Amino acid sequence: MTVSTPVPDDAALLALAMRVGERLQERGWMLALAESCTGGWAAKVATDAVGSSSWLDRGYVTYSNQAKREMLGVSDQTLAVYGAVSEATVREMAMGAQMRGGADVSVAISGIAGPGGGTEQKPVGTVWFAWMARGAEPKTARLQFDGDREAVRRQAVAQAFQGMLDLMDG
Repeated sequence: MTVSTPVPDDAALLALAMRVGERLQERGWMLALAESCTGGWAAKVATDAVGSSSWLDRGYVTYSNQAKREMLGVSDQTLAVYGAVSEATVREMAMGAQMRGGADVSVAISGIAGPGGGTEQKPVGTVWFAWMARGAEPKTARLQFDGDREAVRRQAVAQAFQGMLDLMDG
């Protein structure tokens, strides 16, 4: 699905992270983040929120396929068959982030922020997400964002947090 929304500024991203943190605290849950194209931006925004140590367990920046394999347990077969920017990969990233730590919920993000790297099947702006609560199957989404590299990454961070809110409300 193509998303055409205003690119969130720093204040909007922080507000989303704070809402996620409040909801996690209400439940006594901890969050793990598994990031690729956002390069740790979601973790940065989360740690900008005062009190995030009470709800953020850890973050993984797994930009390379090797890091996805070593740090999160993404299989060689998944990466070879589907690629790093795929539903299968973000599912395994979300599961790995949760299994390797004490988190109750996890978010995984992998995409093509540009300006290069896109293909006809996966154009620049393609981002896959997975959100997972302990004991449940990951929920996934593929979104197509407009804009330059920074705009795609900002929108991906916002969607990661919005998806967490949706997961907790659902």
